[in-house]
Amino acid sequence: MSEQSRRRPPQPYRRPKKDPVRILAFEALRAVDERDAYANLVLPPLLKKAREKEGFENRDAALATELVYGTLRRQGTYDAIIAACIDRPLREVDPPVLDVLAMGAHQLLGTRIPTHAAVSASVELARVVLGDGRAKFVNAVLRKIARQDLDAWLEQVAPPYDEDAEDHLAVVHSHPRWVVSALWDALGGGRAGIEDLLEADNERPEVTLVARPGRSTTDELLDVLGEEASLPGRWSPYAVRLTEGGEPGAIDAVREGRAGVQDEGSQLVAIALANAPLDGPDERWLDGCAGPGGKAALLGALAAGRGATLLASEKQPHRARLVDRALTGNPGPYQVVVADGTRPPWHPGAFDRALVDVPCSGLGALRRRPEARWRRRPEDLEGFGPLQRALLTEALKAVRVGGVVGYATCSPHLAETRVVVDDVLKRHGGAELIDARPLMPGVPALGDGPDVQLWPHLHGTDAMYLALLRRTA
Repeated sequence: MSEQSRRRPPQPYRRPKKDPVRILAFEALRAVDERDAYANLVLPPLLKKAREKEGFENRDAALATELVYGTLRRQGTYDAIIAACIDRPLREVDPPVLDVLAMGAHQLLGTRIPTHAAVSASVELARVVLGDGRAKFVNAVLRKIARQDLDAWLEQVAPPYDEDAEDHLAVVHSHPRWVVSALWDALGGGRAGIEDLLEADNERPEVTLVARPGRSTTDELLDVLGEEASLPGRWSPYAVRLTEGGEPGAIDAVREGRAGVQDEGSQLVAIALANAPLDGPDERWLDGCAGPGGKAALLGALAAGRGATLLASEKQPHRARLVDRALTGNPGPYQVVVADGTRPPWHPGAFDRALVDVPCSGLGALRRRPEARWRRRPEDLEGFGPLQRALLTEALKAVRVGGVVGYATCSPHLAETRVVVDDVLKRHGGAELIDARPLMPGVPALGDGPDVQLWPHLHGTDAMYLALLRRTA
């Protein structure tokens, strides 16, 4: 021990400062990691509790939301940077420590929070949730990260595009390599398109409302929200976009079920099925995978406007209850049943129109559920494929000859879209594709058809897919 250190008086212990915003964000990240929870389900109740007990203001909620979603979206990039700043494999770092480090990296590299504030706040958080020993490790790593901006770090940790294009894009845009490859295959084209798509996946999506026909109007919603906080939808005649965030549940029409929160891509899928040309009767509609009820509520309202009835079927009882809640107050007749669409209780040929929005990987909604990109594996698609084919096959049997089926997924992966449709058409026979593009008037860049793939970077929607099929025999 040096003479100087002998003379230095011992420093009194300082209790770490508790930062409710960052503690809440850390708790949300831990729930996502430990329980496979989704941030969009975990965060709202945590924020509600914080408003009641901690006196959270809107700016506190906004910061907590940014910390959670920004950290999840950029997890792959931040992991690569953190790995370059430590002397052990990333897998050997405890997950709670990684969460604090990644959230600190996001503050340093992805926000306008000053460097000293980002580091000190992260170290204080580490002292509270991890202890003083591991807080020192957090401090050392974050100080290394703070030496460069994001562009400099990406230059260091991402392989050159010319040497490994997919790995370069995976690190720079924070997507697993296999997801980059799958999206690129579905999108086609060169570097610019895939980079635009991956960038769009990392942007915060607008909240979009749907005014359910016969129950509310876009004019009503726009009047309530005001010009500064809302805009009409880009493509759907029933859509209203919230430009300043806000709490949709505070709007009377939403609280009463006359309107709902629904991505414009999902609205377009329901509208296209409802408007597909049909010869003969148009009285009985089916939503064969109705949970949690957004498309069913819009279909029910559209059906009611024509004097048609809707049967909404959902296999999971708890999701069927959500469907029933979404349809409550529908202006026309409807029924909600708990049933398996692969072994349906209805008779063949019972319906004129049918929609199956099948379970899928969810790769089309990575803007809303950024953690899904890290959970999914290529082998997951092997499990979805047989179910998707069975649901589409049974939906074709469910409609009469001349009836129309809409096959929809919130995934652009070819193995869940065109491959499924082509396989069922070959096996089933007695069906033909309808050009879906004219049923989305005004929507640009819909490709060669006859099916439609929407994209976040081209349409501002989730990457919804729709194929329309007519039963011919």
